[in-house]
Formats: sequence, structure tokens, C-alpha cells
Amino acid sequence: MESFTTSRIIPTTPQHIYECWIDADNHSEMTGADASSDPKVGGAFTAWDGYIEGTYVELTPYAHIVQRWRTVKFPIEAPDSLLEIVLKSSNGGTLLTLSHSELPDGQGGSYKVGWTHHYFDPMTTYFRAVY
Repeated sequence: MESFTTSRIIPTTPQHIYECWIDADNHSEMTGADASSDPKVGGAFTAWDGYIEGTYVELTPYAHIVQRWRTVKFPIEAPDSLLEIVLKSSNGGTLLTLSHSELPDGQGGSYKVGWTHHYFDPMTTYFRAVY
């Protein structure tokens, strides 16, 4: 199993990020790909046109999101990974810290790059334009 932590300051409030992350329509706008979401503990979600799926484990409004998370690239026998998102106000926006653990061996590096290219970069552009 592999894990990593990465972070970036996103130019908006923790509330905006939290609401966009868990709301399907806003998540789709923020990333540019279809999403679905039942934003409650135990609720299911999908992102990136079904490439990602999982369930919510913990939701602390405007501060913390924990998900069980997997992609279509996970081996069938692999358990869901654990994704933890922490949001903290910071100068110029929100420090988003993402910890991704329990990833299948050999996949951690590609997901770390993926979070930057498919989430942090589009989120930064989106929130600069919208807020």
C-alpha cells in the first residue's frame, strides 16, 4: 500500500471548496467532468465521468472531508483507498491539504500528479474566475 500528502492554497474560502467538493453540479463545474454525490456519511459519489467512485466517511462542514475512494484502475481485489481533505483559512485563500492512503502498490505517484493536474489546477482557475 502507498500513501502521500500534498497541499495547495486555493483562492477562495473553506466554505466554497467544501460546498463545491460535495455538491455534484458544483463539483462538475469545478473539475470540468461529470460527478454525482449523496453528501452524507455513508453516501456514494462519483467523479470524473465515473472514473472515481466511493463513499463519504466523515463530513465536517467547511473543514474536513474523508472518503473511501477508488478508480477504475484499482485491481478488483484492492480495497478502497482512504482520502482525507483538510481545509484551513490561509493568507489569500484556503490551504487544502490532501492525504491519500491505502493506495495499491505502484499507483501512488500517478495519483499525486493526478490530484495536481485534475483537481488543484482546475480548482485554482475555477475559483479565481468565480469568486
